[in-house]
Amino acid sequence: MKNVQISQELFIRLVRLLVFEFDEDTDLIKKELEDKMEKLVRHEIYSKFKTAPTEEEKEKARQDYLDMVGMHRDFRW
Repeated sequence: MKNVQISQELFIRLVRLLVFEFDEDTDLIKKELEDKMEKLVRHEIYSKFKTAPTEEEKEKARQDYLDMVGMHRDFRW
């Protein structure tokens, strides 16, 4: 299993939520975790692009990555 790094601030908020049941920051925690998950997915797709064994798989991963980051089709090569 891989490790994932989060900011110290997010870690402290998670501890406050889970250990001390202080749920004032739940919306912010949810947003930060969603952002982190999106970054992990983008990284996974980019890694597939860089390590794909065939040109077809490489191009598919490249298109998926560009879709994920929101690059408009007119600006792609």
